[in-house]
Amino acid sequence: MTTQESAEPVDGGQVLAAAGGLSYPVAPGYRVKVRKGPGTGYPVVRRLAEGARIEIRCQRRGERVSGPYGTSDIWDSIGPGQYISDTYVHTGSDGMVAPRCMG
Repeated sequence: MTTQESAEPVDGGQVLAAAGGLSYPVAPGYRVKVRKGPGTGYPVVRRLAEGARIEIRCQRRGERVSGPYGTSDIWDSIGPGQYISDTYVHTGSDGMVAPRCMG
């Protein structure tokens, strides 16, 4: 079953820059939920600011969800215990662009 990950569309906001390395933009107009694991059943730990750019540490397969960039089961780890659906990140690829998360 495909789930729509409910990110909040917003009109404006601030830019959250990645700490360093390669960063990717989050879909414009959304405050994306950051979850504790790779699925919508995991608790929300925070929300990204509209216009955020994120650094993907690693990626893993999880719940299949739909977002502005399609439908996928790829989840991006942006920090320890922090995942967002890859369907909200413009990576320029339908596949993985970072190493697979271990563990």
